[in-house]
Amino acid sequence: MRASVELRWFYSGTLPKAIAQWFWQDSLGGYLWPHEEREDSYLLIPSCDYLGIKLRQKGLEVKWRQAELGPVQFGNRWEGKAEKWLKWVCVETEAPVAADILATGVWVTVKKKRSQRLYQVSEEGLTPVPVEAPIPQGCSVEITQLSINGEEWWTIAFESFGHDSYLMENLQIVAGWVSKSYPGQKLTLDNSLAYPQWLNRV
Repeated sequence: MRASVELRWFYSGTLPKAIAQWFWQDSLGGYLWPHEEREDSYLLIPSCDYLGIKLRQKGLEVKWRQAELGPVQFGNRWEGKAEKWLKWVCVETEAPVAADILATGVWVTVKKKRSQRLYQVSEEGLTPVPVEAPIPQGCSVEITQLSINGEEWWTIAFESFGHDSYLMENLQIVAGWVSKSYPGQKLTLDNSLAYPQWLNRV
């Protein structure tokens, strides 16, 4: 089980060029995880925004929202909802996912093209590090282009990790620093959703 504090926004349409160029520039740090393409299948749970069940590469992931931490704001252009989530992962080698799981309930496939950055947070401050680096405290930021039911969307998200008492602080430090150079449209409270809530809207 892993705990995280997350902040995410969704917008319809293709990823604006200015935002893509900003995320890929060196001023955000020298380490950028290049485009990663994959397909995830989500179980649709109507009127439920606190539970996410996902199949990824034959592994099963379950996320449960433990707490809503309220709105957070960074400058005058970013405002969103911070939430604390717990995640359980069952990989295929531990317990094979039976094929009949997909026949149970309604599942939707989301195609993703993701770029990601990772920042370590310590007493010395914020440090960009490779995405695969095993660090104890930090926060990742991603921009992902999505395709669902023939529609295009994009999302930007932060996910902090580490000691429970530092989760919110880690997110605020990284999101605050990243937001200072952001050149795109406002990221608003109305568009700040986690995946379960977004899937019930599209």
